[in-house]
Formats: sequence, structure tokens, C-alpha cells
Amino acid sequence: MREPIHEVVEIRDFKDLLKKSREQFGDRPAFVYKTDKPDELRTITHKEFGEDIDALGTELIEIGLKDKRIAVISENRYEWGVAYLAVSAGTGIIVPLDRALPGNEIESLINRSEVEAIFYSSKYDEIMKEIKNKGNTKIKYFISMDLEKEEDGIYSQKEFIEHGKEKIKNGNRNFLDAEIDSEKMGIMLFTSGTTAQSKAVMLSQKNICANLMDIGAVIKITPEDRFLSFLPMHHTFECTVAFLHAVYKGTSTAFCRGIRYIADDIKDFHITAMISVPVLYENMYKRVMKTIEKKGQLKKVQKGIKISKFLLKFGIDIRKKLFKEIHNNLGGKLRLFVSGGAALNPEVEQGFIDLGITMYQGYGLTETSPVIAAEDDKYRKIGSIGKAFPSLDVKIDNPDENGVGELIVKGPSVMLGYYNNEEATKETIDKDGWLHTGDLAKIDDEGYIFISGRKKYVIVLKNGKNIFPEELEFLVDKIEGVKESLVYGKPEPDGDYKICAKIVYDEEEVKEKYNTTDEEEIKAIMKEKIKEVNHTMPAYKYIRDIIVTKTELIKTTTHKVKRNEEEKNLI
Repeated sequence: MREPIHEVVEIRDFKDLLKKSREQFGDRPAFVYKTDKPDELRTITHKEFGEDIDALGTELIEIGLKDKRIAVISENRYEWGVAYLAVSAGTGIIVPLDRALPGNEIESLINRSEVEAIFYSSKYDEIMKEIKNKGNTKIKYFISMDLEKEEDGIYSQKEFIEHGKEKIKNGNRNFLDAEIDSEKMGIMLFTSGTTAQSKAVMLSQKNICANLMDIGAVIKITPEDRFLSFLPMHHTFECTVAFLHAVYKGTSTAFCRGIRYIADDIKDFHITAMISVPVLYENMYKRVMKTIEKKGQLKKVQKGIKISKFLLKFGIDIRKKLFKEIHNNLGGKLRLFVSGGAALNPEVEQGFIDLGITMYQGYGLTETSPVIAAEDDKYRKIGSIGKAFPSLDVKIDNPDENGVGELIVKGPSVMLGYYNNEEATKETIDKDGWLHTGDLAKIDDEGYIFISGRKKYVIVLKNGKNIFPEELEFLVDKIEGVKESLVYGKPEPDGDYKICAKIVYDEEEVKEKYNTTDEEEIKAIMKEKIKEVNHTMPAYKYIRDIIVTKTELIKTTTHKVKRNEEEKNLI
């Protein structure tokens, strides 16, 4: 089991988390965001945040929502965080919904989760109006984050907070003194997929608090740090690792206005740390390197990296000074990237580290609250996901001759199960309490975990050889002009598989590099490049056929490729 490297504050549940956060960091900024006025920033302290949560929770109990299920859906914003914790820190069970779902799927999840109230932003006004008019859900309270006052039977979150503050002043302590059973379901989360296939994960506050303490034990975050909230807050990676962990550590959070503004927001908010997915970091790194190349500074930077690597052996770190211009272009304060949700290209990880930005790769599942393993300053091996968290045990189930088998995990952050789905729970958590991740991996002699790919996506050839699509996609994605790729096995008449790749090209880069916009010419160029990739591998792994397109692959809201949906159209 991995040893903690930092001291942590013990927390039992979200109420305990908020109490300790307010005591330690009350006057420090908790959230920073841009107002409608140009260049104006609004700052909210941890104390103010806590007061808004107490007030809203008080009103929710007062209107009869104690121990009820309450949903929240919106873009990333302050009101989402207040609603989430006002429900979970003393009122009832919180159900965060995916902000990218269409109206019919939102309605389906509302019915499946049996929520009796929902918080939402004005973006969902029409959808909520339709659901309200149909009247076929259990919802009694539709609560708008944007209305100033109740209007046409739609309640106002702002007004609820005002009412709650009055009630607390008058001695109402129903929310303040509410006790939480941290071992019962406190959070219901839907896995990505269609609403029929998605499973409702039941997490307890004990699950998430265990994960928060594990993160704090291995990754150093301080109250001086500032996170940029970019991934959707309903997703457990963003919710636990960024939102809740920032509250736990007294850190401040700024809300990104969207992918187009990410570079500006990093600068304007003086961001020091980011939690995101590989595709974002890979695109950022490409842009950084492209800028260096255009300025004719590539050889200079490469020489600088060699010098800094040599000096690091003696404990001398000159990277921030040496690459000052690059750091300034990234806001000047950025020090830490944490990547999760999918495999990170090792070259990108090493590339940012070489330039003086610390980068950790982590790994987890919604079912594990979510992080199972991550790198840190003490435990890092490029290409691995680091070691398992201090409170968790991991092992490889049924390893093959190369030590590759399914990664399984046991510990306090493992979910309670799937809601109303005992069969799926038993398939995922065995009788000894081990959760089967569905990911194939190997663990080296030092305890570093290396993920090979999803168990269900492995292509098994007639000769018994296993092909991990993700491994080949890494190689294809390195080809200049390739934005992303999908490797799949096309069934052959003899029962074997032909290995194929769908390649999404970057129009601008392809035009610049190969001087063409003709798709047939691009396909011919890519075929030649694939031949070069093939020659680096054993023959059974050769990619035999390709499709080229400029249309991006179908993805979830956290930018994971929906492989099943893509393959339906290809096979």
C-alpha cells in the first residue's frame, strides 16, 4: 500500500468538510468569476459560500425537501456549487445531471432518479417548462438559478437563499444541526451512455471524503492555488478533484467561459492548476510547440531542455526562467496540470514537464469516487498512472503471460452499488468486495500501474493475439495532421478481424504540411504514413485499411470517444 506524503485533515462528511474549510480559510477567496461588466471580477469567500449553503439548505428543509432527491443541471457556475452542497450537506440526496443531454433524456433521468426538485439555469428554461407542463414526473419544485423572484410557479434560488438567511437569523437550526449518515447514498450519478444503458451509481459521502483525503495525501495543493473549472461539474472527476477538493484545501476556483476562452481565462484569472482530459492538454501542447517552431526557436528550446535536465540532476531548476516566454503566454502562474478520463500521450506529459509545468496522470471511475491512482512528485513514471491511492488495494485479476489482466480495486471509495440494479452490482463488485474496473493493466515490481486498454475493446485475433486499440491510436495520433483516430477490428468472412483506423485530420495543419485540401490526396498521404507506423510493429498489429474525415469523433461531455457508437457506423 502506498504511503501518504502529505498530512491531511480528517473529514467525515460534507458538513464536516464545510465546517473545517470555513474555520481555516473563511476570509480567503473560494470563487472568482467575470460579471456582465467589462473587466469586472466578483470574488466570493469561503465564509460567504458557506453562508449561502446554510441559507439555501435551511429553506429546502423548510419547504419539505428533507431526505428527498434533488437534481442540479447547468453550465459550470457558482450557483451549481451552492445547490450541490445545500442539498448534500444536510438536506437530502443530490443528483447531478449531464448538462449536454437533450430534453427527452433529461426527463428520463429525472423519472429514473425520482427527484422531487431540480435546480437549473436559464439555458434549460424551455426544457423545464415542457417537463412541468407534462406533469409526469415527481418534481414539486422547479428552482431557477437566474430568476430574482418566484415567477409563474418557478422558484428562485436567490430568493430561497434570502428566505433561508432570515430563518437562520430567527433561530432556525434545522439545516445547521442536521446529521448526516455518511455511509448511506448521498450522491446519485449517472454513467455516460444513453439513458437506457446508463447506470445510476450510488456514492456515499464517506466514499467521496475518503477520495478527497487520498488526493490531499499525495498531491500538494495550497490556498494560494487557483483552479480553472473547465470540465462539466456534474462529472465526478471535476466534482471531486476540482470543486470539492478546492473547498477542502481552501483553494479558489475560476469558471472557464468555454473552450474558445480557455487561453484568456488562464491569463485573466492567474490560474495555477487545472484538472482536465488528455485531448485538451494534447491540443495545448501542439499549439505551444507550433508557436515555438513558427518563431524559429525550436532548436533553442531543445538545447534549453537538455541543459535544464542536466541541472535538475543536481537539484537546480531553471525551467521557469529558461522558458519564461512560454510561461508568460500561459499566464505566468501555471504550475500544475492533472490529466484523467483517458490515457495521456507520454510525449505530452514529458513535454510539459520539460518546460517546467508539473503534470500528473490519474485514473479512476465514477464507481470509485473517482480516483484510484495518480502520479505525484514522489511517485512518477512516464506512461504509467502512478500508484494506487493510500487507502486502496489494487491487483491484477487473471494475468496473462505478460502480467496483463483486469485491474481490480478494494477500499473506502468504492461505490455502494448501482441503484435498482442488483445484477449489474454483482457483476462489478465480487463477493470479496473487489470492484472490477473493466480495464486491462499490468503492475510493475515498484507498484506502478500501466493501463493497456478497455477489456471490452480488446480485439482478439484467430491466432490468440490481443490488440489494444488505444496503443495503436497513440501511434496514429503522432502523425502530423492527425487530430484524433479510432482503431477497430472489422470482422472478416473467415472469422478473423481486419485492423482498420478512422482518421480525423486537421484541415489547417494538413494544408500547411502537405499543401492539399483534396480528401483523396489526404487519404493517399495518410496511407503512406500508416505504412511507416506499421513498420514499427509486429505484422499482426498492422493497420490494413483507413477512412479519413474532418468530422470529429462522437464524444461524451468529458471528451471521451463513444467507441460503440462510432463502431456501429463503421462495422
